Amino acid sequence: MRPHQDPGRPHKSGMTSLLLLLMLALSCRCCPDKCMCSLGTVKCQNLDLDAIPHSLPANTKSLFVTGNNIFQISKASFPTRLENLTDLYLSGNGMEHVDTGAFKNLPNLALLDLSNNRMKNFSDQAFPDDNKLKFLNLSSSFHNHSFTDTVLDFFLHAKLLQLTSLDLSNNNLIILPDNIFTGLSSLGTLNLRNSSLITIQNGTLPLLYDLDLRDNDFKDLPPTMMAEFSLNPSLHIQLVGNPWRCNCFIDDLLVWLKNSTQVTDSHNLTCADPEAMKHQPLLQVQPSQLKCLSDMEGVLETSYVFLGLVLALIGVIFLLVLYLNRKGIKRWMYNIRDACRDHLEGYHYRYEINSDPRLANLSINSDV
Repeated sequence: MRPHQDPGRPHKSGMTSLLLLLMLALSCRCCPDKCMCSLGTVKCQNLDLDAIPHSLPANTKSLFVTGNNIFQISKASFPTRLENLTDLYLSGNGMEHVDTGAFKNLPNLALLDLSNNRMKNFSDQAFPDDNKLKFLNLSSSFHNHSFTDTVLDFFLHAKLLQLTSLDLSNNNLIILPDNIFTGLSSLGTLNLRNSSLITIQNGTLPLLYDLDLRDNDFKDLPPTMMAEFSLNPSLHIQLVGNPWRCNCFIDDLLVWLKNSTQVTDSHNLTCADPEAMKHQPLLQVQPSQLKCLSDMEGVLETSYVFLGLVLALIGVIFLLVLYLNRKGIKRWMYNIRDACRDHLEGYHYRYEINSDPRLANLSINSDV
């Protein structure tokens, strides 16, 4: 006989199974539609999405949502807490806005790729205060210079205390705002390649290990900047691809390059100006080759150029006036020719009369 069972109490094994099924249903979400999921990696690439998929598996570690049309991300983009998500790739979405609390439910996010977007606004409260972000890629994300400073202000107030690598390459930066990186106490690698930089203000850069300044618009380095680099002996710098102007103002840079080991590509740096020294390696330039015009020579050269331009303009205006009045000028020249001819004929006739004795008295009487 079976033991007696209380009909009002559910079977213990059935209750356990029900709880297990409920826990699995809550913790395990299915792979988003049209996305690919495998071993903690979810890929939703080039699917014309306009928002982050919500039904992400709870064990997601790496999420690729690239090549879509996600205009902005906010707190609603990640409504469920994803404890395991460490790598997030959102490049090529045409993204313009990152709102407050956008990554609040991603407490262990370590790598964020926002490259190839069109950033206009980046909230300094997008990350939780205790975030663990280490790698941030904003390459090719600033296409409108009027919004660049607004986005860069994000670094002043966001608490990215564990950020070690920042990529700002291929952006139209020109000049970095003062003290923009002072809050990034752990930053070691900074990529500013091809960012149209013409100079870097003193005190702007933190203590780094790697600094990429290739393919910018540096023609010289200020002495204060070189002194700041020298205070950090462990720093490695890349400078190739800049249009160095080899004149008398670059002698301090040449001395620094020849005595420092910080510039890893110093042997590949070449002059871009003047024309006579173009493509000549900087390390082979001799002090006797560095020339500058004196102040008076520069003034005279400028004056000559200005005078030449003025004379050329006057010449063009004169030729234009002649061309527009060519018919009147031609008629005027014909009139002058006819007047000269009549005058010469009258003179010739009088000369003939005065030279003939027979007509002299007649000429006198006619004059009277």
